[in-house]
Amino acid sequence: MTKPYRDFADFLSEHFEGKVQKLAINAGLSCPNRDGTLGRGGCTYCVNSSFNPAYCRAESGVSAQIERGKEFFARKYPTMRYLAYFQAYTGTNAPVSRLMELYSEALAADGVVGLIIGTRPDCMPDRLLSELRSLAAGGTFVMVEYGAESSHDATLQLINRCHTWQCTCDAVRRTADAGIPVGLHLINGLPGEDEEMILRTVDALNMLPVDVVKFHQLQLLRGARLSEQVARGELSVAEWSADEYVDLCCRIVHRLRPDIAIERFVSQSPDDLLISPRWGLKNYQFTDRLRARL
Repeated sequence: MTKPYRDFADFLSEHFEGKVQKLAINAGLSCPNRDGTLGRGGCTYCVNSSFNPAYCRAESGVSAQIERGKEFFARKYPTMRYLAYFQAYTGTNAPVSRLMELYSEALAADGVVGLIIGTRPDCMPDRLLSELRSLAAGGTFVMVEYGAESSHDATLQLINRCHTWQCTCDAVRRTADAGIPVGLHLINGLPGEDEEMILRTVDALNMLPVDVVKFHQLQLLRGARLSEQVARGELSVAEWSADEYVDLCCRIVHRLRPDIAIERFVSQSPDDLLISPRWGLKNYQFTDRLRARL
């Protein structure tokens, strides 16, 4: 059956033959809006441990994390190859020389065939982009994934992102001009945003040279400042049922430029951290439901 949208597997198949799996890495880096460079406290919704696999411990080092991640997948897929995914916090928030050491260590691991670097749009200096361009020009797969979250500056200010949508546009264009594939991360249901605002963010995304997008529902997590603001009644957020969110995702698919690959629509935080929404669905179950609806 024909897939109703282009997905991440379609994107990867244009760059690799056979199975390729992302391995998340915690390089022990912080964020500019945590370490005082831009602000303190971080994004109001963020509890970083909610999306770090158990093997991702910065004190273990890059090579050890890769080996532990490979142990998990190699049992089922002995011929699997890997993309080192610098996921935790801001994957470019260090001196360029240090970053290149970390990336080189990852690429030296057996079976690692490329890099995906998660970062903020205000944390991609030209010097680092030049280094990544050289890597890519030499045949190494490199992709940069920017956390944008929303195209609405009022929302970005409200959640303490400490950057603007124009900053995202600039970073995406500079990265694409360097010949490097670009991913974008967006959150549906941020405080103050209704469905029309979410769809306007999709329209804004369509205007950029983006290859891959990740959507997910806003999750209220224990320990996050946003969860406390909602509990006190200071802010309100969307309270979709799973079916209502499926309907929204269908509208997003129809609105999105069809050449952009969609990596995901939902995220799944650990049960002991998650306050809401609690849909009781695994990610693949949600995706199956969405594809059936489409």
